[in-house]
Amino acid sequence: MGAGGALIALATPFVADHPGPAAGPGAFQQWLESPLVKPLFPVPIFILLAPLFYYLFRGTWRELDVEAQRYRGRMLAEGRWDPRPAVAFVIVGLVLTVQEYYGGGQFYSSVVRPYLLANEKGWLAGIVNLPKYDSLYSYAWWAFARAFGYVVIPLPIWKILFWHDSLLDMGFRVRGFFRHAWIYVVCLFVVLPAMLAVSRRPDFGTYYPFYKLSSRSWADLLMWEAMYFTQFLALEIFFRGWLLGALRRTLGSGAIFAMAIPYCMIHYGKPFLEANGAIVAGIFLGSLSMKTKSIYAGFLVHITVALLMDLLSLVHRNALPVHLFAP
Repeated sequence: MGAGGALIALATPFVADHPGPAAGPGAFQQWLESPLVKPLFPVPIFILLAPLFYYLFRGTWRELDVEAQRYRGRMLAEGRWDPRPAVAFVIVGLVLTVQEYYGGGQFYSSVVRPYLLANEKGWLAGIVNLPKYDSLYSYAWWAFARAFGYVVIPLPIWKILFWHDSLLDMGFRVRGFFRHAWIYVVCLFVVLPAMLAVSRRPDFGTYYPFYKLSSRSWADLLMWEAMYFTQFLALEIFFRGWLLGALRRTLGSGAIFAMAIPYCMIHYGKPFLEANGAIVAGIFLGSLSMKTKSIYAGFLVHITVALLMDLLSLVHRNALPVHLFAP
C-alpha cells in the first residue's frame, strides 16, 4: 500500500476492502459497505485534500503552466508541432500492456518457470533452486519486468528520438532534493500515523508482505525488499521522471494529472482504497517531483512506506524471521 492508500484508508476507517471478523454487523456498517455508498467514499477525502495540495504546490503548478505557455507560443509562432506527448503516451500504453500480459505470475508459470525447471540441473545448476525459492523467482520476474519496461525501454527510445533532451533533467539531479528534503520529513510525519492505524485492520496481516515466505529467514526478507525497492525506483523513474519530463513543456501542470491516470490504473486489481489512494499519491508525488526537480523524495517516501508496511505486518503476526538463511 502506498502513502496515498494509507491516507485514504485512515480517513475511511470503517470501510474495509476485505472485512474481517472485526467488522460489525450493525446497520451503520452495512450502510457504509453498500455498493451505493462505498464507491463514493473517497470523494469527500479528495475534496478535503485539494486545498492542501493547492497550498503546497500552487507555485510549482503556476511555474509549469507559464513555461508551457511560452513553449507552446514559440512552437505556434514557428508553425511547428511537438510530437513528445503523442510519442510518450504511445510508449506508456505499450509498456503497461506488455507488462500486464507478460510481466506477471501467469507468464512466469507458463514460460519462465518451465525454462528454469528444464535447466535447473543443467547450466543453472547451483544457481536455481525451484523447490526452495519458486515463489521468490516469480516476484523476481515481476520486478525485472517492471524495471525493464519502466527504464530500459523508454529512456533509450526517448534519447534516440529526441536527442537534444537531457535525461538528467527528467528527475535524476540531486540538488533539488536536498533543498526540499524537509518535505520528505513532513510526509513521513503525516503518513506514519496513517500506517499505524491501517496496520490494525483485520485484513492487513494477510495482505503484506506480498512475498509470503518473507518470515522464513532474513535472507528471504532482504531479497524480497531489494526486489520491491528496485521496482519502486523504476516506477518513479517512469512516471515521475521520464513521463513528466516528456509532457511538462507542452501540458504544463496538466502533465501531473495526466500522469496520475495510468499510475492509478496500474493499481487495478488491488484493494479499492489503495487504487483510489494511487490518485492522491500520483498527484502528490508528481507535484513533489516537479517542485524538487528530482524523483528521489518520492522514491524515499515509497520505499519507507513499503518497508514499514511489511515490517508492521510481520510484527503484528509475531512473524519476524528468526533464521539468517532458510533451513
